[in-house]
Amino acid sequence: MKTNRLEAFSDGVLAIIITIMVLELKVPHGTRPEALLPLLPVLLSYVLSFIYIGIYWNNHHHMLHTTHTVNGRMLWANLHLLFWLSLIPFATGWMGENHFAAAPAAVYGVILLMASIAYWLLQRIIIRAQGADSLLKQAIGADWKGKLSPALYALAIVLAFRQPWAAIGLYVLVALIWLVPDRRIERILIQSGSKD
Repeated sequence: MKTNRLEAFSDGVLAIIITIMVLELKVPHGTRPEALLPLLPVLLSYVLSFIYIGIYWNNHHHMLHTTHTVNGRMLWANLHLLFWLSLIPFATGWMGENHFAAAPAAVYGVILLMASIAYWLLQRIIIRAQGADSLLKQAIGADWKGKLSPALYALAIVLAFRQPWAAIGLYVLVALIWLVPDRRIERILIQSGSKD
């Protein structure tokens, strides 16, 4: 089967995740700028999570453009990824409401770690189905970002129990690493003449 339905379903789920997160933002009590201060941790956790969802959406979109057909294993691997991403609003709200305390910061990291593993599994399943010379395999190459991210998440989870702000700093660092546009897939699609 073609990738259209998989991509459309995934886009819809990611849009719902963002909607759930924004609905958790409460209106401040009062009209003065100081009324925003108690809401700052919630807003900051929302911004970080919004960026993460955007990064996954962007990379997922590019990855599916290297894929011409979808099989059952890919569908289940994609659902596995969406499951972990769907937990981000919960962890975002818990972390923001508790001002980046240790346990919520660690749980946030566990969810990010599991989402990165799920994304890696989806990549591997696509590559296995498309063959060792697949466009995706050519595009990701050594995949240093994909290998570094889980290691940083694991370190952040451990750090969260001693220095939650250091853990948050590592989550921000990983987001910044991925925020820099990754042109590998675009480049390989252009070279192969497959870009839409």
